Amino acid sequence: MTRGLPSKGRIDQDYSRAEALELDASDSLQQLRSEFIIPTKDDLNRKSLSKQGSYSLYAQSETLRSRTGFTSANQEEPCIYLCANSLGLQPRRTADRVADHLGAWAAKGVFGHFKGHEDSDLPAFVDIDDVAAQRMAPIVGASASETAVMETLTANLHLMMASFYRPNQARYKIILEGKAFPSDHYAVESQIRHHGFEPEHAMVIVEPVDPTQTTITTSHIQSIIDEHASSTALILLPGVQYYTGQYFDIPTITAHAHHHGITIGWDLAHAVGNVELSLHDWDVDFAVWCSYKYLNCGPGAIAGLFVHEKHGQVDKDEMEDGQVEFRPRLSGWWGGDKATRFAMGNQFVPIPGAAGFQVGNPCALAICPLLASLEIFELTSMSAIRSKSVMLTNYLEELLCRSEFLDAAERPAQLFQIITPSNPAERGAQLSIRLKPGLLQCVMAELEQQGVVVDERKPDVVRVAPAPLYNTFSEVWEFVDIFVRACLEADKQAAQHGDGSASFAGVDSKGWSHIK
Repeated sequence: MTRGLPSKGRIDQDYSRAEALELDASDSLQQLRSEFIIPTKDDLNRKSLSKQGSYSLYAQSETLRSRTGFTSANQEEPCIYLCANSLGLQPRRTADRVADHLGAWAAKGVFGHFKGHEDSDLPAFVDIDDVAAQRMAPIVGASASETAVMETLTANLHLMMASFYRPNQARYKIILEGKAFPSDHYAVESQIRHHGFEPEHAMVIVEPVDPTQTTITTSHIQSIIDEHASSTALILLPGVQYYTGQYFDIPTITAHAHHHGITIGWDLAHAVGNVELSLHDWDVDFAVWCSYKYLNCGPGAIAGLFVHEKHGQVDKDEMEDGQVEFRPRLSGWWGGDKATRFAMGNQFVPIPGAAGFQVGNPCALAICPLLASLEIFELTSMSAIRSKSVMLTNYLEELLCRSEFLDAAERPAQLFQIITPSNPAERGAQLSIRLKPGLLQCVMAELEQQGVVVDERKPDVVRVAPAPLYNTFSEVWEFVDIFVRACLEADKQAAQHGDGSASFAGVDSKGWSHIK
């Protein structure tokens, strides 16, 4: 591989809880946990949100606490939250940034677009997306001009394909990973049909060579590219695969695509804030991502995109029929030259770089949680975050595979199998665990009962993602202890029923059965 990733190494330990606590004590990022609100076990079961509750806006915001005299002392036991791959936890700073914005809007009205406040960390409304892009850029390995904060992931994917998918009768195919997140699949199909082609002919699906396997080798992806190179217009792949947690070799695959003259884009929903990225140096054409997973910006948070500088150039000197030369795109007001934006002219001249692909003005309120989260990232580095993440996930894997948790006749392999690559260079924070058939419902019910938050992919996969910014080694130890015991109990129930399925005594209060 050409990307700089840590080797697996080994954590010298006796696999006791005491050793887990020692690992926590030596964790250089341990202070960052206090930057986040960890739900308590009682919170997970709470049926109402009180205005005076521990996690109301009044409880979270220093600004509002100072104005109302509100105090909170929540000493309840925190849950074990290992679900960053689905939704990251809320930073404590978020409520303050939101309150600051609401205060600025209330105090200034329309003047807030151009006037800030000395006692606020937020810029004026009109500049807030530029500031967010500057702070996001280091996380994806790009310049600020190559980064934009805007829209949602799928909307950005459509905007990128409108510019980068330029099919003709010779080159019209899109190469897509077979188990891509459904929204990517829908977007690709709709773009193909929009251009007058049929998905069954224009969509090339990349799947494992061996159907019994879940991961895809780099060499296999390269072979698919080789096979369809002469008829392919675009490649779209995930940086980290959402189901298996596999981290694809972005620089090698990108270089191979470019060797054949093919544009390549990356869906980095599960990669941004999770693994180290160098999108500019890797010569990636474009990338899109969401911000509610490892970036901790809240459900449906504002997303982002990367456009390599070579595609964002705007040539005002070489004009044809009075038109400025730039890459074709779906254009909108907020992507226009900032210097002339309020002149209200009808000739579109884009901002050079990724910002020129913006359409409408982004929601300033939605950017506030992103800025709050990025402040925490600026307290450390992606290198340090990735280093701890590798240690946490290695520790999780080693505990799951150790026999100390089970009797000799009850080996983990009989109850579950880790389907995520074992090589840390080929995975992010997440481990996907495939359970013995019939165990999932009972295991998930027991985890919820014990205050453990992970997510499921039916019929038999549990996804576990320890986040280095707020998770601990002792939490990982406790999870494995609870999880293995839950598997054993579910397996025992399945044997007693005789039909290979465990009885479901718990209640799916999280609602996974409806949304998964």
